[in-house]
This record gives sequence, C-alpha cells and structure tokens, in this order.
Amino acid sequence: MINLHNVHKLYPPDQIALKGIDLKVFPGDFLFIAGASGAGKSTLLRLLAGSERATNGQVVVGGRNMQAIPDDGIAFLRREVGIIYQDYKLLQRRTVIDNVAFGLEVQGVKPSERRKLAAMMLKAIGLEEKAEAFPRMLSGGEQQRVSIARALLHKPRLILADEPTGNLDPNMTSVVFDLLLEANACGVTVIVATHNLAIIEELNLRTIVLDRGRMIGDFDRPRGLQ
Repeated sequence: MINLHNVHKLYPPDQIALKGIDLKVFPGDFLFIAGASGAGKSTLLRLLAGSERATNGQVVVGGRNMQAIPDDGIAFLRREVGIIYQDYKLLQRRTVIDNVAFGLEVQGVKPSERRKLAAMMLKAIGLEEKAEAFPRMLSGGEQQRVSIARALLHKPRLILADEPTGNLDPNMTSVVFDLLLEANACGVTVIVATHNLAIIEELNLRTIVLDRGRMIGDFDRPRGLQ
C-alpha cells in the first residue's frame, strides 16, 4: 500500500525534516512511528496524506505517486484516508455530530443514515450527550475524540493518526486504541505517530523510530526502545 524510497523533506531556508527515508507498509499493517518532538513524525504523516510534497524521493500511497498526482487527485485520495490531526481541525460552524458524519456526507450517504451511524460512533467514544454541541464548547480531549470518530466512521482504507491520545486520560486512550485495533482487524491499514512508549510496548506492534529526520530503527516487536 505504501512505499517510500529515499525521501527527503526540507523546509526553507535549510531545515532538514526528513532525510533518506525508505519504508514499506503493506495493506492491513498497524505501524507506530516513534521519536522525540521534532524527529519528523508529523512531517512523514503529512507526506502520506498529501498535504505536503517531498523535496526529493518517491512517495507512493495506494499505488499512486504522491509527487505526480494533481491536487484534485489528492482530494479524491483523501476519501480513502481517515486523518486524526494533532490540532483536531474540526469544522467550527458544524455540530459535533455533523463533524463526525462529514466523511459520509462527502461520500453521498443519506442524511438520516449518516446521523444514525455518527450517533453510534459518538456513543462508542462517550460523547453522545455532546452531539448537538459546537467544537468551541468542548475540551481539548473531547475535540480529539470527535476527530478520531470522524476519521473512523467512513471506513477508510488507511488511517493516519498524529498523537491521537495526547490529550486523553488512560481509560479513554484504551478506548481509542481498541477502536483503531478493531478497524485494523477489519483490514484497515493504521499508522500512528506517537512518543507514548508505554502504549507501543503494551500493543507490541511494528514500530519505526525517527531521530532528527532519519529512520534509525524498524522493529517488528518494539524491544529496546526505552
């Protein structure tokens, strides 16, 4: 599904974000991207999402060359991708339930059906009572849960999550990862960027480690990351 070859990303004037990244992710994989702040985790996810382009190298997602695909092609690709942003990116003039249902709206699902499905997802993450609230009325942790529900609801082929539980307590962290694992068990490819080593060690799944833009490790089982 994903193939990166000798990928470099530089920001002006000369900030190196990624350097020489080679990575293959197969359909149905669950991959953690670990590393300290500034290691390049978020940049790597943005390249996979198509919100940024690599400076050099090849980025292929779902058989599509992200360097060559036009902007309207990126928009079409996004229909197959669920993105959980670190800063939420909720639609401020839409209610919580409408934010969650947005992906289904883009897919043309009938309003009654998408609201029904969105309500079920809100119940799963403990926010059913906030359905008609607006994002500005929610805490950071609640907004993060809405972002997660939105990414999961339209059943994407690929989920990209940038620190998805950074604002959540341990109990809700477990709920969120249960949902991600459930999606993965149904064949969805999941890539999670995090510096939470406890959850990486608990789930014991493939993990790559970034350090100042370089990939310094690729562990099928994340031992030795302490």
